[in-house]
Amino acid sequence: MRRTTTILSMLLACATAQAATTGVALVHGTGSQTDAYNDYWQAAMVEGVRNGLTDRSNLLVVNCDFNQYMWDSRAAGCLAGQLTSFIQNRQIDRLIVITHSNGGNVMRWILSNPTWDARYPAIISRIAKVDALAPSSAGTPLADAVIAGNVFESALGWLLGYKTDAVRQQQVGWMAVYNQQYLLGTSGRPALPVPFRAVVGTDVVSGFWSSQAYCGGYSQSVGLELTQNWLNSCSDGFIECSSASAAGTVWFRDTQQTGGSVLNHNQSRRACFGLESILANDVRG
Repeated sequence: MRRTTTILSMLLACATAQAATTGVALVHGTGSQTDAYNDYWQAAMVEGVRNGLTDRSNLLVVNCDFNQYMWDSRAAGCLAGQLTSFIQNRQIDRLIVITHSNGGNVMRWILSNPTWDARYPAIISRIAKVDALAPSSAGTPLADAVIAGNVFESALGWLLGYKTDAVRQQQVGWMAVYNQQYLLGTSGRPALPVPFRAVVGTDVVSGFWSSQAYCGGYSQSVGLELTQNWLNSCSDGFIECSSASAAGTVWFRDTQQTGGSVLNHNQSRRACFGLESILANDVRG
């Protein structure tokens, strides 16, 4: 009788696991997006990630105004609204969130402040993990430079957003305060309620002779090589490795899974060096 009960329990657990509906949400970084599919991620990246889903319809590309402070209704509020609708409409039981850059901060605000918005707890309960691509978890000196009035190439307008609230928020000192008082997951703070796994870009390749420099756009690689002058040697041209590693855990540093290729900040939102396949395999797992 005991053996029969055990077998039935195992079968029930398997059936429950098989019935779980997995969904993926792609959360962009700094900027106000209305067509993040084409303008931020591009089709090769989105469709590559979609390959990891059993039901290819269970993928959401978020479009919000992340030029705002992370807690703003146009940022975290917009994200919460789109995630809630996606979870309800697609009956998602297991949500994998893939963020890029400042999108990791907006997502971390939701995870860290469940009482801020009545929608947050239901979202958190569905999230299996957050794969944070080049998150600016400890800010970036580039934000400080922008607010101080330094000018960068127009090719990096997508990256910096210039003097927006989101850029102010990502100043190093400001993020230190947020991490100490309002956000979870950094050193000395309570852990986040779900795994927050960072992918860390370690360098920028911009030489015209290198094929690595052309993935995602050559001009962006050149621009990020320029901005790297404001950063530590270990950086992706926008985020220093220490910042990308500051919250949650490090999933991998670029070269560990890309066959030795580095991922600059632009390439970490693109189908470069097999990144889209790495993410798709993680979704399957």
